[in-house]
Amino acid sequence: MKVKTNYFCVAAIVLGLTAFGAVMVYSASSYSAAYHFGNQYFFLYKQIFGIVVGAALMFLLSLYDYHKLKKFKWWFVIITVILLVLVFIPGIGTESYGAKRWLSIFGFSIQPSEVAKFALVIFCAAYLSENHQKIKSFKTLLPVLAVAGIFCVLVILEPSMSVTMCLAFITLFMLIAGGISKKHTIMFSIPAAAAVPVLIALEPYRLKRLFAFINPWASPQGEGFQLIQSLYSLGSGGWFGVGLFNSRQKYLFLPFAESDFIFSVIGEETGLIGCLIFMLVMAALVFLLVRIALNAPDRFGALLASGIAFIIAIQTILNIAVVTGSIPPTGLPLPFISSGGTSVMMFMAGIGICLNVLRQSKKRTV
Repeated sequence: MKVKTNYFCVAAIVLGLTAFGAVMVYSASSYSAAYHFGNQYFFLYKQIFGIVVGAALMFLLSLYDYHKLKKFKWWFVIITVILLVLVFIPGIGTESYGAKRWLSIFGFSIQPSEVAKFALVIFCAAYLSENHQKIKSFKTLLPVLAVAGIFCVLVILEPSMSVTMCLAFITLFMLIAGGISKKHTIMFSIPAAAAVPVLIALEPYRLKRLFAFINPWASPQGEGFQLIQSLYSLGSGGWFGVGLFNSRQKYLFLPFAESDFIFSVIGEETGLIGCLIFMLVMAALVFLLVRIALNAPDRFGALLASGIAFIIAIQTILNIAVVTGSIPPTGLPLPFISSGGTSVMMFMAGIGICLNVLRQSKKRTV
């Protein structure tokens, strides 16, 4: 009964979040969609399509024995690398705001970097569970470092420093969860931390973003514009918000209001109370996923569930930190909420895997 209760709790929370996300995507994008595309439902239709496909994936993967994913670990890597390379091929990869992050296939847009996060978790979980007895050896860790390194190089070339950092965090987390030594943890953490200022310094636009984060009012019409508008949006929401669909910042004041900065619109329309409720719901979801990991029937299931929980937690924290001006701007979507079909499909697919781990744990307790 406890397993069944947890199963439906996780499924209900995820479906509730995606439904709320669809409402907020429409609210945040209706004006800009009508202005740019002549259809106020442009982003909403795409989001609903992603949710429907994601729900189907979540249901199917909740029934699919997660142990079978092990034998496909290298296929996930190969397919992901191919997808990441294809974004650089003219006619297949599409460019937006100077970044090549999307594929256009049969009229559908796919963001391979979103696939890479979950492919990396599956590969790491499979490889580390198979080699856990040799995990203290540096030689054993080389395949994980090689796969993660290839993913990171291809993503930073798009360029997308935020997703690259997310992939690095995922790799480090999976290695620690897999049981690497303290020496190796320090060995990997120091170069990763040192790479951040180097990557920032290599691109002038990243330096501008850093300076805008330090003092957005130094360039209120330039790099600091988005953060200032985000803070206006959050500040005007007060305790209870201005009301659903009543955001003023969505009228082309706040860039990417339907995607990376949708939390600003949530804050404006539902207020501090709405934001706190949303964060509590996300925390409850992560907590349930961690419980699934702790009660998994084997090491592979535990690493899978904990890795997926980590992606959801780290992206939620980073996204909220960005829109509140707590860290420099990055381009990570808010899980289950931000506009983006690939993102919502992959997160729901990840939940499906976690639900199957939960179903398998039931067999162990019977």
